[in-house]
Amino acid sequence: MVAGIRNGLASQARGAFAALAALGLGLALAGCDTVGATRGLSGSTPKIAEVAPDDPAAASANIASLTEVINRNPGSAEAYLTRGNAYARNGRMGDAITDFSQALKIDPNNAAAYTNRALAERQLGRNDAAFGDFSRAIEVNPRHASAYLGRANLLRAQGNLDQAMGDLDQAIRLNPESAQAFHARGLIYQKRGESQRAVTDFDNAIDRDPFAAAPYQARGESLLALGKFDKAIEDFNATLNVDNKNANGWAGLGVAYEKQGNRVKAAESYQRALVLDPNNRVARDGASRVRV
Repeated sequence: MVAGIRNGLASQARGAFAALAALGLGLALAGCDTVGATRGLSGSTPKIAEVAPDDPAAASANIASLTEVINRNPGSAEAYLTRGNAYARNGRMGDAITDFSQALKIDPNNAAAYTNRALAERQLGRNDAAFGDFSRAIEVNPRHASAYLGRANLLRAQGNLDQAMGDLDQAIRLNPESAQAFHARGLIYQKRGESQRAVTDFDNAIDRDPFAAAPYQARGESLLALGKFDKAIEDFNATLNVDNKNANGWAGLGVAYEKQGNRVKAAESYQRALVLDPNNRVARDGASRVRV
């Protein structure tokens, strides 16, 4: 049961656009696998990342303004990067890739452009191209932490955990304040069954970004594996404080209450999860166990 929750967390996708944060983008990582290709708790296959689009009218005005900047500065790689980021933020990945490619024509050693293009390519399922661009970013700038993080998330989604771990170790060495890198590395420890190491990395992720739900969810799952049910309940509640429509959070809370022996609260939590996601396997199985 705990393994099912662990696999669900590992397949959530909240992390694919972490590297774009270096350029000031407001793209939210979907998660935590951050870019997973496996199935979630509900049994459905999640998207790679969730990109919160701007208001359409504001987005169009912003892109038009950025186009004017490019028209005035056609030789500026930074201008194309900025417009590419705007396109990506609004889900226009093909246009974003075109702008990142133009930035690279102007500045072939621009690590951020390679990284951002790789992230957009991941959105389109072009994983081989993305891997190549992450690697090229690292080649031109071996200290570009975001490229290691992006490549690690891709490798982790493909099941190459040892290689992903190496990239995450390097990402953390280069940027020890990266909540996303600690979270991603914690997921690998979690998948390997190294629960205490996972908890330590999730602690570090939460210290650096206490307002993200996914590390609380992940830590709660590892605490379940360690038999620390009271602390797991605290973390699942923290997850739900950030996002009370998180079906996996309610399912995890149900498991923790069930393990604690509180069948009434377990049943309530499982039911909340099923209202949000009727196909959530953990909640469905749990509800059948605690049904009176």
